[in-house]
Amino acid sequence: MNKLKIYLDTSIISHLEQTEKPAEQSDCIELFERIKRGEYDAYISHVTMREIDDCTEPLRSILQHHLDNIKYTAIDETEEVLDLADKLMAAGVLSKRNVDDCRHIAAAVAAKCDIVVSLNFRHIVNPKTSKGVRTVCFNEGYKIIDIYSPKSIVEEDNDNAVRCSKT
Repeated sequence: MNKLKIYLDTSIISHLEQTEKPAEQSDCIELFERIKRGEYDAYISHVTMREIDDCTEPLRSILQHHLDNIKYTAIDETEEVLDLADKLMAAGVLSKRNVDDCRHIAAAVAAKCDIVVSLNFRHIVNPKTSKGVRTVCFNEGYKIIDIYSPKSIVEEDNDNAVRCSKT
């Protein structure tokens, strides 16, 4: 079976350091451990790198260190990504105020990722956005992409491991 191609938005990387949210931090740490073990192919975009670069020190170096410890593919901000982000906004998936969130999603779609992994429940991980992204992907001829929190991925994999070990 092919490995899942997962897109990590900035919220996943930043939550590796969010001790005030231990459950989310734990899920992100587990996800990063699985990436290190080669269970997933990880992708990030120009937007992710810019958002990390915008952090103040020492957080910027800490987050960059986390990225340095995994293998990932960087997605360039191409015309295709920008065009797709515009189409997401034009379809009302997100507003122009959320252009970076649209660019995260568009980068993942353009790179043919299977899943966007995010902890941005307000704009990305919610039914309205997921439905809108699916509609735009279908209408534009792109592969349908799913949007999940790290908890969903970690728990699903744990459930599958338990089921598999019982058979």
